[in-house]
Amino acid sequence: MKNKILGSALMIAGTTIGAGMLAMPLTSAGIGFGATLLLLFGLWLLLTYTGLLFMEVYQTAKRPDVGVATLAEQYFGMPGRIAATASLLILLYALLAAYITGGGSLLSGLLADVFDSETLSESGRLQLSVIFFTIMLGAFVIIGIKGVDGLTRLLFIGKIAAFIFVLLMLIPNVQLKNLVETPIDNRLIVAAVPIFFTSFGFHVIMASINTYLDADIRRIRIAILIGTAIPLTAYVLWQLATHGVLSQGEFVQILQSDPSLNGLVNATRHITGSVFLGEIVRLFSGLALITSFLGVALGIVECVGDLLKRVRLPASRPLLAILTFVPPLIFALFYPNGFIAALGYAGLLFAFYGLILPIGMAWRARRLHPDLPYRVAGGNIALIISLIMGIIIMVIPFLDLPKVVG
Repeated sequence: MKNKILGSALMIAGTTIGAGMLAMPLTSAGIGFGATLLLLFGLWLLLTYTGLLFMEVYQTAKRPDVGVATLAEQYFGMPGRIAATASLLILLYALLAAYITGGGSLLSGLLADVFDSETLSESGRLQLSVIFFTIMLGAFVIIGIKGVDGLTRLLFIGKIAAFIFVLLMLIPNVQLKNLVETPIDNRLIVAAVPIFFTSFGFHVIMASINTYLDADIRRIRIAILIGTAIPLTAYVLWQLATHGVLSQGEFVQILQSDPSLNGLVNATRHITGSVFLGEIVRLFSGLALITSFLGVALGIVECVGDLLKRVRLPASRPLLAILTFVPPLIFALFYPNGFIAALGYAGLLFAFYGLILPIGMAWRARRLHPDLPYRVAGGNIALIISLIMGIIIMVIPFLDLPKVVG
């Protein structure tokens, strides 16, 4: 428990690996395993690179505990702060509202065994579950990053155990002929990029990691590399197992009948003959949802705390709790469609925050501070290539491409 590098790496991985990971094979259903592997590796390389750029820019921060918005203001003035704060808060509030709704739904199923329909209506049970879920897990976030670190380590053990069990059920049924199938339509590869892109979204907790590891470049770099290698490995193994078990014809059938995780689980359960597979997938989904909830909430706490410091208001724990959890909780309870609509723009918001912003700040920092102790490898050529990739990713949703499950 004293190893902060391990804890930071697991928080990065926990924030990155969400419940949506399990439905990723449906996104790549028409692409094939080979193209999916190249896509995942390329996006991992791109987003690990920009995560390291945040670390490079943090060397120029006036204090190690400042947020990303303060760094954006340092290099781009008030417009930079506004753009960074707005993009991050809209994205994180939308995600947190979705996680609160999902977590409340899972908990509501458990409370059904305690409260019958006469004692508490179904809608009342769901609202109670949403509130209880938020308070129970939100307490760890408000305690601080040490609380999130400890809980994440425990939950990660459960996630790994559940994931290994699912792989053990699937991998014996993998067939090589399924893994070598080529894309049905090459445009599907492009259409899948924005969805897979958001599957490496650890950047929202970079401010917390920087503070937690005392702005130690070596330790942060190790945490980022380990923390991103874990989800990359998990994604590749999951794609290997599902693409190896199901042919493209079976994937197309799933997309036509039930294009959801439930359809995928039913198909793999039929092939493996395991009656426990669905429950294990449900367990993994719940644990993945919780770890993502913790990471996203931590990102909001840091962003809001940084904003309060800017306007010179005391960042007390009660105030941080209210500003972090009350807005998404209200929308999850009364206006869920509003934030569900906002999630449709998650890729655009994250492309700006996770690519455009760190590239822009690193470009400026290298000119204003030419003697930085640490620079990410690749020089200005890597910055330009990454910037072009970021612009392309932001444009893809507006192109006339085949639809993929996201």
